[in-house]
Amino acid sequence: MSLQEQVMVEMKAAMRAKDSAKLEALRAVKSAILLANTESSSKDGLTEEEEMKLLQKLVKQRKESAEIYKEQGREDLAEPELKQAEVIEQFLPEQMSEAEIEAKVDEIIAKTGATGMQDMGKVMGMATGELAGKADGKTISGIVRKKLAN
Repeated sequence: MSLQEQVMVEMKAAMRAKDSAKLEALRAVKSAILLANTESSSKDGLTEEEEMKLLQKLVKQRKESAEIYKEQGREDLAEPELKQAEVIEQFLPEQMSEAEIEAKVDEIIAKTGATGMQDMGKVMGMATGELAGKADGKTISGIVRKKLAN
């Protein structure tokens, strides 16, 4: 079942359950998929990798918005954003723990022979490729930076 079909099934369930927060998040996903389909030149829709990137982008937007709202003392606006992020995350593969990410980054550093911050681009390129969909880019970047600074 494609992502779009999964979203439609979940939307119907959310409508029946009268879950407005979940429905709003699912409508945002559906809208983003439709928009991406019209932008892409391929006739057969998005690839699985493109779908994962799209979902990660939506989750990141929601979390950043919630962060801004919290900084401004607007918990009433931050809470719905976080709920929407949780709903969207259901469609993403299980996220790796920081320890798992660190182990993978160590492997990549050993493979590339990286010795310092000048090699960060090389390490980040491989890490984001291998961990796509399984880890947040900000987390990966922080770990790579920490490892290469030592």
